Amino acid sequence: MNTPNLVILKKILLGAVVAFLAACAGSPANGPVPEGHYRVQPGDNLYRIGLRFGQSVNTLARWNNLRDASQIEVGQVLRVRSGGAAATSSRATRTASHTPGRSVAPVNRLKLQWPVADGARNIIAHYNGTTNKGIDIGGNRGAAVQAAADGKVLYAGEGVRGYGKLILISHNSSTLTAYAHNDSINVQKNQNVRAGQTIAAMGSSDTDRVKLHFEVRINGKAVNPMPYLNR
Repeated sequence: MNTPNLVILKKILLGAVVAFLAACAGSPANGPVPEGHYRVQPGDNLYRIGLRFGQSVNTLARWNNLRDASQIEVGQVLRVRSGGAAATSSRATRTASHTPGRSVAPVNRLKLQWPVADGARNIIAHYNGTTNKGIDIGGNRGAAVQAAADGKVLYAGEGVRGYGKLILISHNSSTLTAYAHNDSINVQKNQNVRAGQTIAAMGSSDTDRVKLHFEVRINGKAVNPMPYLNR
């Protein structure tokens, strides 16, 4: 066989091997992602994915049979939710979306209290889903920031750029709340907290003024916090 034909054959074989390995891994670079799963994007690591979906690195590694948690690839599809939680959320979403004449109802029924006193009167920026993934509440430096509901502290620190001193609280298998730009943090990772418990002091870390940036995330997706907050 002449050299050009040999090169072509090698390319064909290489393409077939790559396609086969991708199929075996169950993580195609394109196509739909199943409920409860996530496709790895450029810049992702397991720690950041865990923060986004309210899971620990160890849990994600176990669910996805990862021997080395640092070895994930762009395009790889990872399981990020338990089967029951994903299925329940999917059914609830479909039911709400297909009810004629009604707006889409929140999947999660968790009732939240305002994370700062008089928060409803002091909103300085509303959720829009693009430039603002939550609401910004004005106030005085050192004012008490409170847990919006019972839960467990998933993260407390300054490692997420743009959020300053940040606290993430997991409330159930699908829902977490985020409290950003604090002046100081009063809780630790894995600590259980009660609704109304002071978890931080309001501040201006990594932002231009004293405020609390508050987010609600369901199955990793930021949603408008207003429907969940007590009026």
